[in-house]
Amino acid sequence: MKNFSEVTSFHLSDYYGMEDLKPVYFCMFLIIYITIVVENVVLIRVVYCEKTLHEPMYLLLCNLALNGLYGSTALLPALLGNILSHSYEISLPLCQAQIYAIHTYAITEFTILAVMSYDRYVAICYPLPYHAIMSQRLVKLITFMWLYPMLAFLIVLIFTLNLRFCERTIEKTYCMNYLLVKLACTDTSIVNIIGLLSVGLYTLPQLVMIFYSYAHILRICVLSFSKSNLKALRTCTPHLLAIINYSFGCFFEIALSRFNVSYLLYEVKLFLSLYFLIFPPILNPVIYGMSIQIIRVHLFKFFSRKNRQVQMM
Repeated sequence: MKNFSEVTSFHLSDYYGMEDLKPVYFCMFLIIYITIVVENVVLIRVVYCEKTLHEPMYLLLCNLALNGLYGSTALLPALLGNILSHSYEISLPLCQAQIYAIHTYAITEFTILAVMSYDRYVAICYPLPYHAIMSQRLVKLITFMWLYPMLAFLIVLIFTLNLRFCERTIEKTYCMNYLLVKLACTDTSIVNIIGLLSVGLYTLPQLVMIFYSYAHILRICVLSFSKSNLKALRTCTPHLLAIINYSFGCFFEIALSRFNVSYLLYEVKLFLSLYFLIFPPILNPVIYGMSIQIIRVHLFKFFSRKNRQVQMM
C-alpha cells in the first residue's frame, strides 16, 4: 500500500509549456502584476483622499479594488517564482493556502458585485432616503461580503484538508480545490457532492440579488423616466461591465474544467485559465475610471499633483 505521507508536494504541469519563452512570460506577468497593483492602489488612494468620494458606491468600489489586489497576489507572485524555478513544484501547505486565497477571492468578487447592485437599486429606486439607508447598512454589508466567503469556503476546505493524496500532478499553473481532490487516494464522493452544493451556496444568493436589483431598476426607469434617474442609471454601466467581465472569466474556468480542450493552443488555454484572476483586477479600475466622470476628474487631479511634485524635485 502506498505511503500517504510521501505526497507532500505537487507538480504544476502547465508550466512546461512556458519552457521556450520563459523570459517573455516572466516579463509579461510582472508587468501585469505591477499594473494591477498601481491601478488599484491609485484608485483606493484617490477615494480615500477625496472627501467628495466618501459615498457608499465609491467605498464599495474600494473593496472591489482591494479584492482585486488580494486575488492577483494569490496568483502572480507564486506564478513568477515558478517560472524562474526548474521543478515547478508547490508544497501541500502552500497549495492549500493558494486554494483558499483564490477561491475566497472568487466568491468575494461576486459578493461585492452583488452588494454593489443592491447599492444601485437603493440609489435609483429610493433616491431620497438612499444616504440614510446605506449609511445604516454599509458597515454590515462590507463585513458580510468579506466574512461570508472566508467562512463559507473554509467549511469546504476542511474536507479537502482531511484527504490523503497518491498522485502528484496538477494540470494547471496554480492550485484549485477540485484538482487537488482528484488526486486523493480515498473515495471523494462526499467531498464532490459538498463541492457541488457549495457552488449553489456561493452563487445563487448573489445572482438573486443582482437580477432582483436590476429588474426593479429597469421597472423604475420605464415607469418614471427622469434626468435624475438617467444620471443614476449611468452609474450602473461600469457595474454591469464589471459583472459581464467577471462572468466571462468564471465561464472560461468552468468550461476548461468540464470539457475536453486538448485541441486548444497552450497560449489560449493559459489565457482562459488566468482570465478571472487577472482581467477583473486590471480592467475594473479602467472601467470605473473611464465611465464615471467624478472619478475621472479626481484621477486627473491626482496625477497632475504628482506630476508637479516630480517637476519640483
